[in-house]
Amino acid sequence: MAYGASEVATKLSRLGVVIAVARTLDLAEIGMAAAALAMGDLLKSLTENGVGQRIVAAPEEHLAATCNRAHRLNWIWCTGLFTVQAAMALALWLATGNAMLAALVLILAGEYLFMPGGLVQCGLALRAGKLKQTAAIAGTQAVTANLMSVLLAMLWPSAIALVLPRLLTAPVWLWAMRRLHPWRPDPAAGLAPIAGFLRFGGPVLGTEVIRTARLHADKLVIGALLGPELLGAYFMAFNAGLSLATSFSTAFAAVLFPHLCRAPSRAVALRDGLRLSLCLITPAVVAQALLAPWYVPLLLGADHAALATPVAILCLVAIPTMLWTATAGWMRAESRTGDELRGTAILTGALLAATALAAPFGLVALAWTHLAVACGVMLALSRPALRLSFPHLFKEA
Repeated sequence: MAYGASEVATKLSRLGVVIAVARTLDLAEIGMAAAALAMGDLLKSLTENGVGQRIVAAPEEHLAATCNRAHRLNWIWCTGLFTVQAAMALALWLATGNAMLAALVLILAGEYLFMPGGLVQCGLALRAGKLKQTAAIAGTQAVTANLMSVLLAMLWPSAIALVLPRLLTAPVWLWAMRRLHPWRPDPAAGLAPIAGFLRFGGPVLGTEVIRTARLHADKLVIGALLGPELLGAYFMAFNAGLSLATSFSTAFAAVLFPHLCRAPSRAVALRDGLRLSLCLITPAVVAQALLAPWYVPLLLGADHAALATPVAILCLVAIPTMLWTATAGWMRAESRTGDELRGTAILTGALLAATALAAPFGLVALAWTHLAVACGVMLALSRPALRLSFPHLFKEA
């Protein structure tokens, strides 16, 4: 509930950003910012490399050595990502001459310089069960960034309003995380073997990269096929429609993994988590879908009233998303990260192919296609977790 409240607050403030940019920026500027954010988030997915989860799952006697190794890996990894993204920004500028797009990508790279100083502390806080506090920190950072975006969009209407606050709020996260769970390296404990990080983290890293591609690569596909203006419309429709789905799935994933690691019976814990999440999400998304024709033109303006239909359709994606989120968390807790990777790759490939095929037919066709493919593929991939949690529904023939 703490993570859910944090994510809801984040998405409500994000809705304020959508309202502000819909009234101050043209669709081409929104499309440029969406492309930069998609590129940045694709690279940022590489920070989800399983190092923090190794801290959560480490035996107590190996915890200090695990943290020491994780601290070094985080600094090496994040510094490398900053260098790669800075090089991408330079390459974009030289190849396209678009200085603004290159600047947006470079600004987003600055986040990596703040992350390593707080990632071990974040893992230790999750291990200690400080989920309310980590939720509050994440929510505060996101809400602050969104409020900054609203202010910048009104004072300085440009694509940079959607990007700069991500960098400006990174020090807030770092300061809060270091205060929440203070930690310093313990040289006497030595370093945990790197092989354990590689075995666990390799498939986790692949999964997170592909999952992020599922969430953001479609924008690059739409931009390439339809241009920046239609990408701007697509960005607003999918941001409004899928925001609740991503909010609840992010919150659910954040708490499910440590909960399953500690639970005496993972089958019972998984069943309870599924029941609770579906009971919470289903009424909310149905209400959001039914009210879309009313709130979309009210919030985004009459010029964007046509977005109400795709927004309403996309709200329903939240329901199958919860099933796959639970299944992926259970697989990770069981150290079946290879199975999670394969499932994520199948889902991402199916959704990106569907996006490319449906794009020429408009936003409504895109939304229906996304919903149909998400329901079919996520339900099929979730069968192992559903069979474990509800065996009476899957009686052998």
